[in-house]
Formats: sequence, structure tokens, C-alpha cells
Amino acid sequence: MKVLVAGASGFVGRRLCPALIAAGYDVQAMTRRPASYEGGSAAVYGDVHDPQTLKDALTGFQAAYYLVHSLDSADFERKDADAASAFAEAAAAAGLQRIVYLGGLGDDDDDLSAHLRSRRGVEQLLGSTGVPVTTLRAGIIVGHGGISWELTRQLVAHLPAMITPRWVRTRTQPIAIDDVVRYLVGVLELPEAADHAYDIGGPEVLEYVTMMRRVAKIQGRKFLVMPVPLLTPQLSSLWLSLVTDVDTQTARALVDSMTNEVVVKNGSIRALVPFDPMGYDEAVRQALAEREREVRGK
Repeated sequence: MKVLVAGASGFVGRRLCPALIAAGYDVQAMTRRPASYEGGSAAVYGDVHDPQTLKDALTGFQAAYYLVHSLDSADFERKDADAASAFAEAAAAAGLQRIVYLGGLGDDDDDLSAHLRSRRGVEQLLGSTGVPVTTLRAGIIVGHGGISWELTRQLVAHLPAMITPRWVRTRTQPIAIDDVVRYLVGVLELPEAADHAYDIGGPEVLEYVTMMRRVAKIQGRKFLVMPVPLLTPQLSSLWLSLVTDVDTQTARALVDSMTNEVVVKNGSIRALVPFDPMGYDEAVRQALAEREREVRGK
């Protein structure tokens, strides 16, 4: 099967392409700079924000992964909706048999943040032209280079004491990046996964503050938490942008989402792609080790 990966240069995509190749697929990365792409697979030019480029980019493929978002833009909801619509139209015109999308966990009955609402909207738009879509919904993905993980790691690294807003008590179900990739590869050709959304998560449900304390313990750091209930999302995002290298716009979108509990409600994916997901501490150690190897290699 010939498979296209949109978002191949990102945190998930650069790991997914080699895994698909190892599984025997003919993989190409869709990128705006194919000449400089170094992800281990062939590359084709395409830009989800330029619909005219998508027809040629998708021609000849049977399936595509959609790993694109615009969180760093103040207008990310509109940009993501427009991009998903254009991709869906091009996928239908090219005769694709499947789109696999990585979305976000969150209860539809909850008052979802703009970020999570956008993820749900992209799910619907990708399937709006009739191409079967398989969606995997994840919360915090633990792995070197992931934005949410980097927030956690950098807060612990930079702050021996932390003034915390209420969202640190929100529950989430973190999952290791290796397990996300394993699920993404595993669902590609499953007939029963067409037009279905699945929750994916690791074996533990944790509060954000617990996640940070466990990172500190693994690193042998002291980490004191001082709750401040009145710290607003806007102030939280400004504060995060000061003590981490995540830009203010992305930090604000993530902080807004941290008020929503993101845990697995339906674990049916475990029967379709059976394996034991990695524990949180092991995922943290792997992420820290990968970062250390990268730092030493520079």
C-alpha cells in the first residue's frame, strides 16, 4: 500500500514514517520543502494551506495520515478547518481508501476548549467527502519534542518551586510516543476501524501536578507546589511563555485545554491493536534519554 504522511516533519510524523517503512509500506512525506526533507522516506510537495498543491500531492496513494495543526496561530480554528476541508476534497478526488487522523481526547458532553473543539471539527471535516476516516484521540503524548511534554519537562527543570493554577489538578491519561505510533500503524488496514474514533492512552490516569512530581523524582529534583486558585488562563499562558520556550499563543491554547479532563472512556482499541502500553515513568525516562542523546550529539 502506498501511504502519504501529512505533517511528516512534526513530533509524531518523523517517528511514524520509519515505523510505516519498517512495516512494509511504500511511504512518502508531504512537505513544503521536499528537497531538504531528511525523514528517511521519499517526499512530495504539498501544503494543506494551499489547496491547489494537494491534488498532485495525493494522486497515486491509497491512504494518508493527517498530523497537521496550527496551534501557533491566533486564528488556528479557521486555519485548521480550511486545511482539513481542502485535504478531504483532494483525498476524495484522488480516490483514497483511508485517512488516519490523530486527534485529542475529551468528553463531547464537556465544555471543550477551542483547541479540543477544533480537533473534533477536523475529524468531521476530514470525513465530509466520503473517504473513510480512522481517528485516534490522545491526551498528553510523552516523548522528546512533544509540546505538552516539553511544558512538563521545562517547568520541572526551571522551577524548584511552582505557583500553580487550578488546572494542575485536572486528570489526564498520558501515553508514550512509541505507543501512539504503534496504534497509528496498527489501525491502517483494519476494515473495522474505518469511520471510527478510538481513545488511546497509557495505563495510568494522573493529575498534571502528579506528572510533574514524578518527573522531578526521576531526575532527583526538588519540586515544591504552591496552589493559587485565581491564576487565570491568560496569566497562566503568559507565565508559561516566560519560563518555557513555548510561544504564548500555543501555551494559551494548551492551558485552555488543561481545564478539560482528557481520559480514555472507551478502550476498544486494545482489542484491535493488542499490546501493553508503556507506563508513565518509563515513557519519561525514554523521553529524557532521547533528549540527552540529542544534546550530546550537537
